[in-house]
Amino acid sequence: MLNAHSILSVSKCALATAVVLSSAGMVNAAGTLSIESWRSDDANIWSDVIIPAFNKSHPDTKVFFSPTPPTQYNSALQAKLQAGTAGDLITCRPFDTSLTLYQNGYLDNLNDLKGLSEFSGVAKSAWVTDDGQDQFCLPMASVIHGFIYNKEIFKELNLSAPKTRDEFFKVLDTIKSESRYAPLAMGTADQWETATMGFQNIGPNYWKGETGRKALLDGKAKLTDKPYVDTWKELAKWKPYLGHGFEAQKYSDSQNLFTLGRSAIYPAGSWDIQTFNNQADFEFGAFPPPVAKAGDACYISDHTDIGIGINANSKNKAAARELLNWMASQEFAELFANAVPGFFPLSNHKIAIKDPVAQEFISWRDNCESTIRNSYQILSRGTPNLENQLWNVSAQVINGTMTPEAAAQETQKGLEQWYAPQQ
Repeated sequence: MLNAHSILSVSKCALATAVVLSSAGMVNAAGTLSIESWRSDDANIWSDVIIPAFNKSHPDTKVFFSPTPPTQYNSALQAKLQAGTAGDLITCRPFDTSLTLYQNGYLDNLNDLKGLSEFSGVAKSAWVTDDGQDQFCLPMASVIHGFIYNKEIFKELNLSAPKTRDEFFKVLDTIKSESRYAPLAMGTADQWETATMGFQNIGPNYWKGETGRKALLDGKAKLTDKPYVDTWKELAKWKPYLGHGFEAQKYSDSQNLFTLGRSAIYPAGSWDIQTFNNQADFEFGAFPPPVAKAGDACYISDHTDIGIGINANSKNKAAARELLNWMASQEFAELFANAVPGFFPLSNHKIAIKDPVAQEFISWRDNCESTIRNSYQILSRGTPNLENQLWNVSAQVINGTMTPEAAAQETQKGLEQWYAPQQ
């Protein structure tokens, strides 16, 4: 299996050792394709799962999967694009990073790509121009937020997964009073997880998902409105249920606390499923963010994370489009979802996932409305950056050093400094 180093080291003889993907009915689209990606962890998936499946029906196109380490990807890709040496297909980060590539002429317009009809507007929102007119990457995968819990601890304490907020806090109270376990595995040292797995996890049920997110973009809602203040008020209530010394607890510490069986509930991103599968020696499950009352409409953060587009300077655009159309299929969706538990295809196809926890996460799409993190589209372009502000204020709210009202005022004031619809 080629890794990033070996791919670079065989430059002139790479065709001899290339991973081969093929293409039925691609007489005019045959060629060689190279995929730029930061997903080094997926190299084996491409060679062992995706490629063999594609080979069955596509015999004429050779494809290299050429990953770059995640921390180096943006700068390395930019350098390759400027030098004219980038691959034919570009794995797209969400929102402004890829939008800038499109605006600078590095990504092809995909408006006429047939496969895009398989995706919702929410799914496509991370790779579309601000006016919603031009699509430049095919949505590939999302991550979903919720809570992962230790089933053995729940069984020991005779608990069931909570569905309402009252039930959620009753569960936390029981764990705290009747056991040695930390009810919640979260720290505030790194800040980002308090916003990502805290604020953006429970918040959509308060601001009604896409309705609230778009109202912020349009200037029809403010961060000082009740839904946002109430989100921070709930976060403030988490403090008594966190582990001892949570203020110094980092993201990796929280993962360890949970996998070692010392904490019962982990505010989660679905990407953690793979880590827990490898490290936890107990059965775990998942439940969505609890709603206010039984029967209320539910909303989940189903956040667009990975897309794929075509290098505007590719010499093999026809072959690249054939590959993207195949990646919009149910076959690819099911293969990818099962190969990478916790990363979910964004197409509308119904798929079956073998991993029980990943299947639980994706099942929420059937009953809840999907939205994305409200700071990611447009609202973090200026100074101060809303995403970074949310990290800071959410950590302070949980620490008890900032009130929910003050968090709302600070973030709203930040938006008003640069974002015209909020002025």
